[in-house]
Amino acid sequence: MRKTSSRLLALLSLLQTHRDWAGEELAGRLDITARTVRRDIDRLRELGYRITTVKGPGGGYRLAAGTQVPPMLFDDDQAVALAVALQTAATGTAVAEDAARALAALRQVLPPRLRHRVDLVRVTAVPSPGAPEAPRIDAQVLTELSRAVHGREELRLDHTPGHGVPADEPRRVQPHHLVTWRDRWYLVAWDLDREDWRTFRVDRIRPRTPTGPRFAPRELPGGDVAAFVTSRFRGSDGTTPDWPCRGEVVLHLPAADVAPFGSWSWTGLAAALGHFDTDIEVIGPPQLATAFAELAARYARAAGSAPRAATSSRRRTPRPR
Repeated sequence: MRKTSSRLLALLSLLQTHRDWAGEELAGRLDITARTVRRDIDRLRELGYRITTVKGPGGGYRLAAGTQVPPMLFDDDQAVALAVALQTAATGTAVAEDAARALAALRQVLPPRLRHRVDLVRVTAVPSPGAPEAPRIDAQVLTELSRAVHGREELRLDHTPGHGVPADEPRRVQPHHLVTWRDRWYLVAWDLDREDWRTFRVDRIRPRTPTGPRFAPRELPGGDVAAFVTSRFRGSDGTTPDWPCRGEVVLHLPAADVAPFGSWSWTGLAAALGHFDTDIEVIGPPQLATAFAELAARYARAAGSAPRAATSSRRRTPRPR
């Protein structure tokens, strides 16, 4: 029985390579007869796998996508590895609840000898000192974001930045990667309105439908997603991000409402500072002041295309330093 199960696993593994297989070719790869191949194909079909017959001189088989999940077939080591992965995910990650339910479902269908091996493994997650609890992630949101990343489709989303900052207007982005960092999920995307790279906390995202047109991928700063994310969240001192564009400003807000941040462009940094909705005094460098001037001119042109509203203005005297 176990020999038959192992053979079915090997056959299914070949069929999952998304190509057509001649019966004789499968028989040769598995070192069995063509008749055994046909019998094993019938067994897989009975289990729910949609294996279609390919017409041709020698005939063949193809594994088609199904409408429902058939029974999973794993060898012993694969089953234990899957259980360990689920147990690890169930200890303090953003998908902990879903992982725990999946682990319980898997354990119920494991034979006693494998269940015993799985139960011997105990994983304990020890959070970093002072690290907040990982927020729960909506699986549907992950699916929608993954679909947009895979399809290279522009996305409209609502995002709540946090840190006491009001909710953003809907953002238009080109999604590039979903990443995890310290038990949090992030979407790495090119912000079309701000013309800059952004990382969005997935637990603060609500995607809008439908998605937009397809786009050609841009090259991430740093060369790859790992370099981008590590530079975004951890600098040379191990705590401060190594932003290429960093400036100094005075914001008329409580210090607790402001978090240190930077940007991959001076224009992006100036636009981000504008989100705090308060007076800003630029200390330096000159590139940041220039970026504010360029944004001011751009916004003035935009305001000129709209009906004028009564406004009041006042001059500010620079604070002596």
